[in-house]
Amino acid sequence: MASLLTTIIVGVLLLNGLMYLQQKHMIFFPIKEVSQTPAQWGLDHEEVVFTTADDIELHGWYIAAPGSEQVLLFFHGNAGNISHRRESIEIFHRLGLNVFIIDYRGYGKSQGSPDESGLYKDAAAAWQYLTETRGYSGEQILIFGRSLGGVVAAKLASEVDARGLILESTLSSARDFAQDVFKILSRVVVMRYDFNTSDYIRRVDYPVLVLHSPEDEIMPFHLGENVYRAANPPKKFIRMRGDHNSGFLLSQPQYEQQLAQWLKSI
Repeated sequence: MASLLTTIIVGVLLLNGLMYLQQKHMIFFPIKEVSQTPAQWGLDHEEVVFTTADDIELHGWYIAAPGSEQVLLFFHGNAGNISHRRESIEIFHRLGLNVFIIDYRGYGKSQGSPDESGLYKDAAAAWQYLTETRGYSGEQILIFGRSLGGVVAAKLASEVDARGLILESTLSSARDFAQDVFKILSRVVVMRYDFNTSDYIRRVDYPVLVLHSPEDEIMPFHLGENVYRAANPPKKFIRMRGDHNSGFLLSQPQYEQQLAQWLKSI
């Protein structure tokens, strides 16, 4: 019995060690090559380079909407880089918003390697760039995050006063996601990351918009519902159509119309 117990303990420890090392590669899928630029989409833009509090040099694009006094700070998902967000950038540009989209550390032309605390530092540096270098006030900034970027957006939103927060197809926490997708492993493996959107959003006291699709095959719909329940009013929930990566396109034109209505309402 003692030998069996020892074998089980050693097995669990080895599994945890292996999974601890693998979790980073299961979450972050950066692509370094920036394959397109807004100029190829017919949009004027500025290449932006700025530095985080821990001296990591990040890259982003500032895409101006003539006459607009509001800017959308865009945090993308866990894969690719900013050059893969054309359709979303075009939607926000049509809505009359300046857009500032960044690549996290390790993505695109940004230096470093991604990790949870690092992404939060990247978001804080992007906010600092908009407020200190660009001269925006918090009332002029909308924070947007899709998928994993929703956690990054919520964390930043919990620390600053912005005009509004938009979370699309995101998770309520890493633990909630693991329990839903990896039912057995989540009971025995130590989680390396927290990514607790629900906890962060409880500290946000300005307008929140949550969007999620019941057909999302990656981020279960009820995780988006968890995020919405955790948010303080004023808040709104929009039920999208389609899968995780294309839902915002498959939900057109209602997606863009509902965004416009919400923006007008705040």
